[in-house]
Amino acid sequence: MIKKISIGLAAIISMFIIQEPAHAQDEDIHNEVFYQILVDRFNNGDAKIQGEIDIDDPHNYHGGDFQGIINKLDDLQDIGITTISLSPIMDNKEKGYHGFWITDFYQVNPQFGTMEDFERLVSEVHQRDMKIVIDFVFNYAADTNPLTNDPDKEDWWLGTPASDDERLSETVQLDLTNPDAADYMLDAAIYWESETDIDGFKLPNVDLAPEAFIKDLTAALKENRPDFYLIGDITEATMDEAVDLLENTSLDIINYPELNQGLSETFAKSDNDVSAIYDIWKEQGLTDFYKQIDGFGQERFTNIFSENQRNAVTAWTLALTYMYTTPGATMITQGTELPMYGGDAEESQRLVPFNSGDEDLKEFHKRIASLHNEFPALRFGDFEYVGSEASMLVFRRSYQDEIMYAAINNGSESAYIDVDNIESGMQLKGILEDNLVRENKEGNYRIGIPRESVEVYILEEDKGFNWLFIGFIVSVLALFVIAVILLKRKQKIREHQES
Repeated sequence: MIKKISIGLAAIISMFIIQEPAHAQDEDIHNEVFYQILVDRFNNGDAKIQGEIDIDDPHNYHGGDFQGIINKLDDLQDIGITTISLSPIMDNKEKGYHGFWITDFYQVNPQFGTMEDFERLVSEVHQRDMKIVIDFVFNYAADTNPLTNDPDKEDWWLGTPASDDERLSETVQLDLTNPDAADYMLDAAIYWESETDIDGFKLPNVDLAPEAFIKDLTAALKENRPDFYLIGDITEATMDEAVDLLENTSLDIINYPELNQGLSETFAKSDNDVSAIYDIWKEQGLTDFYKQIDGFGQERFTNIFSENQRNAVTAWTLALTYMYTTPGATMITQGTELPMYGGDAEESQRLVPFNSGDEDLKEFHKRIASLHNEFPALRFGDFEYVGSEASMLVFRRSYQDEIMYAAINNGSESAYIDVDNIESGMQLKGILEDNLVRENKEGNYRIGIPRESVEVYILEEDKGFNWLFIGFIVSVLALFVIAVILLKRKQKIREHQES
């Protein structure tokens, strides 16, 4: 009986709790949360595919496949991922687990499954209202690709690229100033765009190709499908060169290594100034640059901050809050949600250890991603610097009538910042930690949070205490207590009568 009364009480109270309406996904690449997957090193879902698998060899295939990705789609959606981004999936030469040693630009790598398996993956992604993009390698082919030995195509090639990138060690670079070579690559790109239902390409080493080719390639892809996502990954370009590439081609967004490095360095250690990252953003106006803190070819962020004796939940809470509440798309590297460790490229590219992880971090990842996907102001609102104090930063996001503030304290001590341009009679309601900021006697709104913590606020009218609701709750609780007392008294009388 008591259990039934408790359930009824919860149901009544829930009727008075107003739920925020869910917003539909916005069809804009700048609002996306990408999850970057190295297919062979993600998850083995189809044990029947053996082929070249040797998990003891860091330079060979380890068994990740399309089915393994399908098996994890619900988990990815649960942490707010809106688009998955796959490493190259074309057929590769032996040990080409990374996808850059392409032997056939029109065939899928059998180590990952069949074309039918890939199409099923795409379908499963779309059934969850998510998107999928793939890396399209256009600068290089494997040195064993039949095209490289065709005497009629001798003038297509520039030789082995001079690079420390191991993925390019067994490739030959295409001369994309050659019209025939350029047409071949353009045809291959159109094939994958037209024959599959993918949502876009990520173009590796886009800055190492002739800009004229990138302009023609991206224009043709957009002409066929204007909503087709085009993401550029730069390797060596300066910021000015990267901006020129964005302006002169149909690329939608591009990476910015300096910003990504800044994110890692800032949150790897307590008391680093968070406003330094904002200064980079302000200087360049990086709305068309996606944010990423981890990568496959480097030491993992988790390793870096662990060397500074920093807690994983703390460091990732700070970093993820910045990434999810500032303008521009976010790229999450596979394993971040666990978090995944890796001291170098070899360790960072191992199969994701899904049987491990920190539940508190996974839960926070869900919460901050949910905020990003729920509130339009966090996706495409105006971005305004409010102030900084020590290692704490506060900024404002606004869209139409929705105004939000984000506070990030990377310092080892509590800090506060006074906001003096909010009109009287308002309040800041914390969403992550239920903090509440009301106007003080000086007419300011003091945002203060503990050391190494975050909060996201929404600006709303200060209506004071909801005495009607409080009175209702008190009345219901009183009735509940009375009911319990009466029930116990009745039970004692019955027991007395029976004895």
